[in-house]
Amino acid sequence: MKDYIVRATACNNQIRAFAATTTNMVGEAREKHNTSPVVSAALGRLMTAASMMGSMLKNEKDLITLQIRGDGPIKGLVVTADAKANVKGYPYVPIVDLPLKENGKLDVSGGLGNGIMNIIKDIGLKDPYVGQTHLVSGEIAEDLTYYFATSEQVPSAVGLGVLVDRDYSIKHSGGFIIQLLPGADEEVIIKLEERLKVLPSITNLMSEGKTPEEVLDMLLEGMEPQILEKIPTKFQCNCTKERVEKALISIGKKDIKEMIDEGETIELNCHFCNKKYYFTVDELQEIISYAQGE
Repeated sequence: MKDYIVRATACNNQIRAFAATTTNMVGEAREKHNTSPVVSAALGRLMTAASMMGSMLKNEKDLITLQIRGDGPIKGLVVTADAKANVKGYPYVPIVDLPLKENGKLDVSGGLGNGIMNIIKDIGLKDPYVGQTHLVSGEIAEDLTYYFATSEQVPSAVGLGVLVDRDYSIKHSGGFIIQLLPGADEEVIIKLEERLKVLPSITNLMSEGKTPEEVLDMLLEGMEPQILEKIPTKFQCNCTKERVEKALISIGKKDIKEMIDEGETIELNCHFCNKKYYFTVDELQEIISYAQGE
């Protein structure tokens, strides 16, 4: 099944809701970065959230970046999504082994430790919008719930889950974001809180084969949910040799000259997809000439 997001409203537009299945996307990220299970879970949760938050963007060229920096062994994660829910991401440290938590789940909070989450929205203004929140749990869903409430003043519920199989492949991945819109009735808020209390975890729902539509139906039971849109989502990196070349120019002539003096073809990797790009000594000479305006 292809990955997708469903967007819905409920309670006469007092609630907006998103639910996603992202198993293929997270599986591709795992393969590209060769992540261990706890890193796969952390990266997968953040990518799933970014896919839904990307679909909230209004303009085609808008971008959102979620960046976590922590003092745990994973060190951090960077994920970027566009308005079409194309997502790319990478961990600072791809292989981390930690014991399971007492409940048998992967210890994502232990992997990330204490730290901060930056939410950067590039929406065509002179400077991007940057929101920041401390990691309140390091489990990512709770951290985003806190971010929405404090930085965007939007009461929200976020659920994210990644189930890693015994062979380290991604068995299931998905999530939801439910948001109360301004002026929501107290009765609606209470009803939603009651539903969230009794809902099984998103990982359990996906293990039972529930689709994003069915997850929203369960979440918004009795609240007249209306599915508005189904949006494809996938892992997609837009790196090219030309982009990598621009990054190479930015490191400075001195460093490029040192590479030329070594007399060997150099290899550069894209952080997001691990694709390798090679530059010969002749190409490096051309880059130097271009940088000098010759």
